[in-house]
Amino acid sequence: MELQKLTNGHHKDFQHLEEGYVSFISSHFGLKTELRTCFLCHSLSLSLHIYFLLPCRFMLKVKQTHKSVALLSDSLEQHHSHKQRKTSFGMSVFNLSNAIMGSGILGLSYAMANTGIILFLILLTSIAVLSSYSVHLLLRSAGVVGIRAYEQLGKRAFGHPGKILAAVVITMHNIGAMSSYLFIVKYELPLVIQAFLGLHEWFLNGNYLIIIVSIFIILPLALMRQLGYLGYTSGFSLTCMVFFLISVIYKKFNIPCPFDGFTNHTAENISIDGECEAKYFTINQQTAYTVPILAFAFVCHPEVLPIYTELRKYRRMQAIANVSILGMFVMYLLTAIFGYLTFYLNTEAELLHTYSKVDPLDTLILCVRLAVLVAVTLTVPVVLFPIRRALLQLLFPDKPFHWLRHISIALCLLFVVNLLVIFVPNIRDIFGIIGATSAPSLIFILPGLFYIRIVSTEPMNSRPKIQAACFTALGFIFMSMSLTFIALDWVYGENRSGGGH
Repeated sequence: MELQKLTNGHHKDFQHLEEGYVSFISSHFGLKTELRTCFLCHSLSLSLHIYFLLPCRFMLKVKQTHKSVALLSDSLEQHHSHKQRKTSFGMSVFNLSNAIMGSGILGLSYAMANTGIILFLILLTSIAVLSSYSVHLLLRSAGVVGIRAYEQLGKRAFGHPGKILAAVVITMHNIGAMSSYLFIVKYELPLVIQAFLGLHEWFLNGNYLIIIVSIFIILPLALMRQLGYLGYTSGFSLTCMVFFLISVIYKKFNIPCPFDGFTNHTAENISIDGECEAKYFTINQQTAYTVPILAFAFVCHPEVLPIYTELRKYRRMQAIANVSILGMFVMYLLTAIFGYLTFYLNTEAELLHTYSKVDPLDTLILCVRLAVLVAVTLTVPVVLFPIRRALLQLLFPDKPFHWLRHISIALCLLFVVNLLVIFVPNIRDIFGIIGATSAPSLIFILPGLFYIRIVSTEPMNSRPKIQAACFTALGFIFMSMSLTFIALDWVYGENRSGGGH
């Protein structure tokens, strides 16, 4: 009896549940209301509807809904991507070329003096080709997985430690580059202002000047939301370096050799045999030191993916890299040749200092020094962008763009770099070691490792993977050479090694 009541109660509950279910189905899928009144009488027919027809209609509607959502998502993604991809081919070439061209251009004539013209040409060509291949590996890895952030490629290849490693390498390398640029401003700008205006005021102290330059020139440019907006200032920076190149070519035909008609600084060098003869192949104790200088002359890899992200047409990024590297190759080669053919054996590690020894008050050289200062100052915001992006990827990976974070990171970076340049006089030695490890990592090691780990469509014994592995090994060789030379410099108290930036 109790069992019958219980079953009757459950039957009534089940009947209400069925009627409620049919009511829900009918209201959402358009079933006729008569089905509800004859649910129990036509249970077999209704079961066929419920178990076969309704699921089919339901799945069809779900499929249509998913398709609509996917189309809406794709539309939003395309709209967002279209908003981000506004930078033209020309502006991208300017930005990447500006990122490539560092203060290392001033030491290329010295490198040629210690290698000879032919050997220098072979080395510079090889490094340019290897740099283009490195960008190819980076873009191929990014294209396969659809990731356009260096840090995310590190995460895809090696997990979270790889992301941290990529972010740290980019941050330390670019902070070192920013420090070297501000060091040039700190020591050169007071001299140029004093030579032009004859002033010796307190505010011409180099420490005050880099603060003024940072606040009124670098910071406003660093606050731009997209890197593409800096294409105009990058173009102007390149124009300044073209002026530098034209001046170097002009001085080749304006300064005689030997320099017996000028100041006494070079009079002691007049008696050196062959001092005004060009060497095609030169091997000496300084030759090995020029290899790292040339190897890091085309460092632009932290800026490649940010420029790639903002580009209107992704397919053209490799062409942009090739054009930028080719343009800088021509500028490097002409600067090195004409600088070397002006001073020959008297070429110093810093080319502008060599001109100053000839005539310290030469108006053209003072203008060139000012142009170089403008160029390196306008390069600082371009170098800052990848650091900010790395920190955002590391600290706020899933956060949307926010002006407060954007501005705060720029302010903190400029504040830290200014403190380092002002209060740590030997910071260049410290960043010399960092540059010797970060530059080969960015150019050779990480792109090769990313390609090997991420591009899974090719077997490990395939030619592209073997090339990437050899490329990575080459990076470790350059790193070992650079660290060895820096250690020798410290031991013997000399300063012969250098980097591209």
